[in-house]
Amino acid sequence: MKNTRASIHLIAGGRGSNRRKGPDPLLAAVFQLAKVERPKIAYVGTASGDNSVFRLWIAKAFQKAGSGKVSLAPLCGKRADVGKAKQALENSDIVFVSGGDVEEGMRILEERRMIEFLRALYLEGKPFFGVSAGSIMLGRQWVRWKDPEDNGSAELFPCLGFAPLCCDTHGEGDGWEELHALQSLAPARSTSYGITSGASLLVHQDGTLSALGGEVHRFTGRGKSVRQIESLVP
Repeated sequence: MKNTRASIHLIAGGRGSNRRKGPDPLLAAVFQLAKVERPKIAYVGTASGDNSVFRLWIAKAFQKAGSGKVSLAPLCGKRADVGKAKQALENSDIVFVSGGDVEEGMRILEERRMIEFLRALYLEGKPFFGVSAGSIMLGRQWVRWKDPEDNGSAELFPCLGFAPLCCDTHGEGDGWEELHALQSLAPARSTSYGITSGASLLVHQDGTLSALGGEVHRFTGRGKSVRQIESLVP
């Protein structure tokens, strides 16, 4: 299979992201990746249970920013249809991964055996973007706790890995608590990224990174030596 990976946009979302009156420039930048007018968007909503209210709300924001039709890839609940989901994904110009719960979103993708299918689309050059939990899912790993009352029970679990990094989104209010936990378990000399509310992280085709719309915090070290280093800025 020819590797023609496209750039990936990881958007924070979070507080304040729904107050914009005009088109969202971060979304407009995503839709330019398709290089077609009014690109068709396939909506992967496993992290939010294919919630229709959220999907319709965000579809309006997409269309205001320049997208065409937004089609659900139905993978959740009684209406799940893997065949229809694959058709929606194949027919799209861009794939969107919604916010919600990272672990649940990945669980459903694995249960429906969709991970390799999505990876094949990505390697063929299909652009992907995510918001909030969807951005995290496009990265390498995320963190969970076997026992929510025990900080020592934290462990990493794999995500899609299309973006060669780990990130958190709009967590600046709590000091990036979950990202600190993730980084403390990460390999030595790795860097994780905290995408602040209203910002996005663009992963270019060659793997270089750019901040858009706001600051992206960076963390390195492991164990108790996790520290914040110089941020990426637009």
